[in-house]
Amino acid sequence: MLTILHGSDVHFGNPHRPSVAAGFLELARRVSPDVVVLAGDLTQRAKVREFEQAHAYLGEFGPAPVVVTPGNHDIPLYRVHERLFAPFRNYQAFISQELDTATRVDGAVLVALNSADPYRGLVNGRIEAGQLRFLARIFQETYDADVRIVVIHHALAPPPDGGSDAVLPRNASLLDRFRELGVDLILSGHLHRGFVTSSSEVRPDHRDRGDIAIVHSGTATSNRGRKAEKGENSVNVLKIRAEGIEVMPFWFQEHVAGFVAREPINIRRSE
Repeated sequence: MLTILHGSDVHFGNPHRPSVAAGFLELARRVSPDVVVLAGDLTQRAKVREFEQAHAYLGEFGPAPVVVTPGNHDIPLYRVHERLFAPFRNYQAFISQELDTATRVDGAVLVALNSADPYRGLVNGRIEAGQLRFLARIFQETYDADVRIVVIHHALAPPPDGGSDAVLPRNASLLDRFRELGVDLILSGHLHRGFVTSSSEVRPDHRDRGDIAIVHSGTATSNRGRKAEKGENSVNVLKIRAEGIEVMPFWFQEHVAGFVAREPINIRRSE
């Protein structure tokens, strides 16, 4: 069994909630995950002091590897010269030199793809052909039995509550390519509310074979929850077994100063 602690949208800066961040670390100690995933937006305005805080925070999760990917807020918005000529300078200085990464743990490989585009898709995001080649190369070196997981900040499928939230451009063709490469699970954030869906909601033909589970985290530690999660914080604990995936949402509760489990969602592994 593989246990993943999945959060997103930490937003160090004005929206950050230190007490909730402490609760997130306490949850990590409780569940002892094999890997921690933070799916982007570590900062609010991509400032040096925000990245310094994010860097220190990542070091507090203990021995498990922490998989991170940039979000649109990890690129300067108002510092236009920096956004045009050095958009990832602070992220690379404090978090990771590499923007697309692969992390191997026992029984799985997690590939984090940078969907934050400072030039054409600051809000919607982009995935380029070179990143898909990187993904294919990593999976060529992966055992067939290993779970193949993609970590990406932006949404590849719309949330079930609808609204005007945009998904990644070319999301349908991206999901087709992910299916060809044998992706089992996509972990995302960005929309500031958690939900579980699948690639067949975008591509109905995926139901027959190769349906990809898609799990979104709400905002882990900021005051920017949206819609049903306005003012709330949520993360997920995933337990992956041969027969399927259990997604256990955890919501922060003020009265216990910690994250409390809700009803689990069970996903059968696609053939």
